[in-house]
Amino acid sequence: MAFLEVGMRKKPLAAIAEHFSQVTDPRIDRTKEHKLMDIIAIAICAIICGAEGWTDIENYGNSKLHWLSTFLELPNGIPSHDTFGRVFSKLNGREFQRAFFEWVWAVNDVIQSQIINIDGKCLRGSHDERLGKRAIYMVSAWAAENELVLGQRKVDEKSNEITAIPELLKILSLAGCIVTIDAIGTQTHIAKTIREAEA
Repeated sequence: MAFLEVGMRKKPLAAIAEHFSQVTDPRIDRTKEHKLMDIIAIAICAIICGAEGWTDIENYGNSKLHWLSTFLELPNGIPSHDTFGRVFSKLNGREFQRAFFEWVWAVNDVIQSQIINIDGKCLRGSHDERLGKRAIYMVSAWAAENELVLGQRKVDEKSNEITAIPELLKILSLAGCIVTIDAIGTQTHIAKTIREAEA
């Protein structure tokens, strides 16, 4: 936590608000007891520090109230775990994902000529034969030097990694990086997407 506090001391909310301001607040005005930026900022900080659920995020907020209040408005204190859950369940997933990717790139120095590994994985336990639900496949971009997942894309049920990889590549800033992909990604249009990104 100390690293996070030191790293964010100068402009913690400014950096988050700059990137997450594009996320639409799904709540109606009369139900807005907490600022959307406060909710997002607390959740991000808590998850970085190991929170694994809404209750953990609420507990984190309460334990760091003094520090959080130095840069968040918190007009009604720390939101409850139910509030975190409700708000995040209503957010536009694509808007949030794009804002999160942009924020990660802004706060994380991606080193020139760094290796970015693109890889697809099946999420263990994500299938349910009884309900006829197929396993979920995700394509991820991993920055080796920073040891950080830069982005992910879910593979559509009726498709494969070949269609998800270009979508993921397009939302990443890859200039000067070396992109590695396994054999399934050796497609002309994927190579073109990488070159267009100056990687």
